[in-house]
Amino acid sequence: MGRKRREADKWLPERVYRGRSAFEWRPPGGRCIRLCELAASKEEVWAAYSREKTKILAEATRPTVFADLLDRYFASPEFRERKPATQTDYLQSAVMLRKVAGQMVPEELTAHFLRQYMDRRGAQSKTRANRERSLLGTVWGWAYERGMVAERNPAPDVRPFRERKRDRYVTDEEYLAVYRAAPASVRTAMEIAYLCAARQADVLSLRWGRAGQTEPDPGQTAVVLEQGIYIRQSKAGKAQIKLWTSRLSKAIHRAKANQGPVASIYVVHTRTGQRYTRSGFETMFTRAKGKASASFHFHDLKAKGVSDYEGDKQTFSGHLRREQMERYNRKPDVVTALDGKRKKQK
Repeated sequence: MGRKRREADKWLPERVYRGRSAFEWRPPGGRCIRLCELAASKEEVWAAYSREKTKILAEATRPTVFADLLDRYFASPEFRERKPATQTDYLQSAVMLRKVAGQMVPEELTAHFLRQYMDRRGAQSKTRANRERSLLGTVWGWAYERGMVAERNPAPDVRPFRERKRDRYVTDEEYLAVYRAAPASVRTAMEIAYLCAARQADVLSLRWGRAGQTEPDPGQTAVVLEQGIYIRQSKAGKAQIKLWTSRLSKAIHRAKANQGPVASIYVVHTRTGQRYTRSGFETMFTRAKGKASASFHFHDLKAKGVSDYEGDKQTFSGHLRREQMERYNRKPDVVTALDGKRKKQK
């Protein structure tokens, strides 16, 4: 039982008493926290009590190590609302962060520590170092808004590495060599990625539509329709229908004919009719590249499609800004040289 209150002090918050020179709060655990002077008003006492109580509750819910902070973020609605491609990248970026900093107290993750981490990680991969820095900054900002960390976000104080723009163009000969060495499912995926300038994640999620279906159903992000292939890009979010061409139509008809004994809702699928995982598909694609002695990435096929397209490349690629499209345009522009008349010198 707590102390018996005087009649004049019944307005005080629970466990708050008059000390010799100040109002004091004695929460469970034996601590004594000074709130404010005895001359303070009732409003000032309650305000001080609320502030201190909020601090203690925040400390009680703060993660003890950085791995706990990552777990809380990945379980949050904010993470679940991210696009699938972003979720996959964040989970991949978390692997090394857990290994190096998972058992560190959040306050130890200073800008100085992050710079050292970036320099060591950058020796292996500057791209992955940048992605991991970005994830740390995202998680830290999310946690700060919720009172889980009190220190300054270290990510903005650490410069990312300058990444080299990828300019690899896949020639027709390279494409054909890998295509011939690949199994039927990989061939289908290659054709869709190239002819529709589509990302791997969108290709692997492509489903068969109903007979005569002209519009996607609610929630469908990639589906074969009557007039073409509908894809809402997993990264940019742009929705497009790529209308049938002779080559695209043949690729889809071959995929339908080569479904095998197990019917699947996916255009590109495993022997058991399931959707390919990213790693499972990459294993098959890498094996085909090895047979063909080729070295390009699957994502380079989207760039090949944009580069080879004759027309409005930005509309075809689905990018909102021209500079985004130009990252995928890996052929030099062909322009006519200036042929102006030379001025006569006086």
